[in-house]
Amino acid sequence: MSIARIRKGDTVICISGNDAGKTGKVTSVDPKKGTAIVEKLNVHKKAMKRTEKTPGGIIDIEMPIRLCKLMPYDAEKKCGTRVRIEERDGKKVRVSVKSGKVL
Repeated sequence: MSIARIRKGDTVICISGNDAGKTGKVTSVDPKKGTAIVEKLNVHKKAMKRTEKTPGGIIDIEMPIRLCKLMPYDAEKKCGTRVRIEERDGKKVRVSVKSGKVL
């Protein structure tokens, strides 16, 4: 089993595009398509039809964003960081390259 660079629940920073420099929390990841949905990033307006569940009208919805445009966010250094895979206590863990802390 390989360990992903970005997982659900991670805080990430967008490194390119219209949302460059913004941070958000990952809500879902699709590794086959290479995309992720992040709160408050890549937001588009969408017209929704009124149903029993939704009131309808024009709503803001987060669209998928490519994983290559995202980096894990290091709160200690206040910037994006690369990820290194290390083995600690017999388990593979993701470690921040800049701060050396486990993500």
